[in-house]
Amino acid sequence: MLEASGAWQEWQRAQCRAVLARRLPVAADDPPAEILDSWARCLQQGLDFERPLPLIVVEDADLRRRRERAGRVRQLALVELETLMQQIAGSSFLLAFADAEGVVLDRYADQRFVTSTAGEGIPAGSLWTERAAGTNGLGTALACGRPVAVNGPEHFFGQFSHIACTAAPIRDADGTVIGALDASCCFDSRQRHTQALVQMAAAHIENVLLAEQRRQHWVLALHPRPEFVGTLSAGLLAFDGEGRLSAFNGRAVGLLSGLAVQRGAAFEQLFNEPFDRFLGRLRAEGATRLRDAMNSVLAVACVQPGEPAAALPLVGSAGPAVVHARAQPTPSAPLSPEVGEDPAVLQAQALVAAAVRRQLPILIQGETGTGKELLARHAHQASGRSGAFVPVNCGAVPAELFEAELFGYVGGAFTGARRQGQAGLLASAQGGTLLLDEVGELPLPLQAALLRFLDDGLLRPVGGRQLQAVDVQVLAATHVDLEAAVAQGRFRADLLYRLNTVSVKLPPLRLRSDFDQVATRLLHTLQPDARLQPAALRRLAQHGWPGNFRELRACLARVLLTHPTGLIDAADVHAVLPPRPQASEHGPSQLQRGATEAVLAEFRRCGSVSRTARCLGISRTTVYRHLREAGLLAA
Repeated sequence: MLEASGAWQEWQRAQCRAVLARRLPVAADDPPAEILDSWARCLQQGLDFERPLPLIVVEDADLRRRRERAGRVRQLALVELETLMQQIAGSSFLLAFADAEGVVLDRYADQRFVTSTAGEGIPAGSLWTERAAGTNGLGTALACGRPVAVNGPEHFFGQFSHIACTAAPIRDADGTVIGALDASCCFDSRQRHTQALVQMAAAHIENVLLAEQRRQHWVLALHPRPEFVGTLSAGLLAFDGEGRLSAFNGRAVGLLSGLAVQRGAAFEQLFNEPFDRFLGRLRAEGATRLRDAMNSVLAVACVQPGEPAAALPLVGSAGPAVVHARAQPTPSAPLSPEVGEDPAVLQAQALVAAAVRRQLPILIQGETGTGKELLARHAHQASGRSGAFVPVNCGAVPAELFEAELFGYVGGAFTGARRQGQAGLLASAQGGTLLLDEVGELPLPLQAALLRFLDDGLLRPVGGRQLQAVDVQVLAATHVDLEAAVAQGRFRADLLYRLNTVSVKLPPLRLRSDFDQVATRLLHTLQPDARLQPAALRRLAQHGWPGNFRELRACLARVLLTHPTGLIDAADVHAVLPPRPQASEHGPSQLQRGATEAVLAEFRRCGSVSRTARCLGISRTTVYRHLREAGLLAA
């Protein structure tokens, strides 16, 4: 069918780019993928950007029925709209809540916007699906199921080119889109933080709905940092009495990246502990810690107990309220399995210890799971600094929230903000060490802000004007090639030069000379009386370990499930390792081509490097490498 062919899709994209180029004669970057995708959908539905359609407004009786049907989600949306209106008062905005069919049920606007041409064109009852109004905030967010921003000329119909809008869908506990929030303003007066405010408001609604709609289930909040368990940065998971996952929010998916976060999954598929044992600890300790199946440690608290008699401290009093807390110093880590006698590791430890004593920025490189955070903790301890060690995963914090998380905010900066404001992670690390893990995922706008801080040591909270001097040792870690990211325009060259004043690289597990020692030590952390026979160690050493220590830990945990006595031989190891690739006449090159073909297929399907990486569970750098190998990018 012609519409489904690659040539037709390329023609559609060329049409979109040509029109946008005419509307924005000084356009710099290619339009965002979600805008091009939306324009393509509009063309497929027979819309013509030169022939706008008349606005559809439902009758009053239909509007009343829709408001009644929206029920609880509309109640929550109205509260969020009122709060948002207070936060952006005087900034000439219109805020709207629409149902899942794109009909605006309620709107709040200041007088200036209401009397403007833009404000008159968005009445209650108006229909804003893509089919009815082309590319626009509400319609496109509902169509693609994720937050979007549509700025001026990016609207499909030119009559809306004077409006900037940002919208976020709202999902219920089953993951069904049941509405959307939108903030619109004149294109020339759009504000930087509006998208973050709208997404945070939608996230708060979703969290409340999750807790209410899973009232009889265990609802848990989790985050790598205990002080953020009660914030919108926390992931929420709901489990039924059998330990089956019944609901989760978007943050939980990000925090448990690489795991099968899906409804019906068993608790033990996500975490390294039986559900009943965990509940016992939760009842005894309240807030506690939990290792996921990739061996990452998460702070966990109970938002809602799954049993009436459970006496547990809850995060908030009426569902997952937004609670803020200052970061506390992280205690010194005990001797870890990753610490061994490999010369490259010992050299890295010595180098970072010398560098932090001179307060030099350090860049720690290495594959995922090689112990980069452990090396950063070693650097913090060697520095003798009395402040906290504060790690932050740049890839786990939503881009729109990252600035507030890192630099803090003043009172009233956004919806859900504390009246007195909140210190950010940099301020929490005062006198200590801040680790920017996966720094390659840092959004470009924030890279400039970080560079300014590294240059002058001054931070400015979001919404504030006063500068604050902060004494923080900054470390960065990454598993991607930052030089390649610079070449691709995804990372600032000046920031890279600043961060890698001292650069160290940890070897992957497969290349470590002390493999037997660290594997044995890791096994003993799982079961002290367990023992690996020499043949078992040799079989383990033959594996490639692309997941490094995380993969090794998971492998040993699987072995111990079937061998509780802890005496492990080569056959036991072989049974839990993935099969080795079969040799062929083409060897590794054929395997490489297969991986490239898989990446190309996904890239053609979704049209975005970021979405391809997310769908395949690989880094964007890997996607770029395969695209270059396929000849789609310059080498």
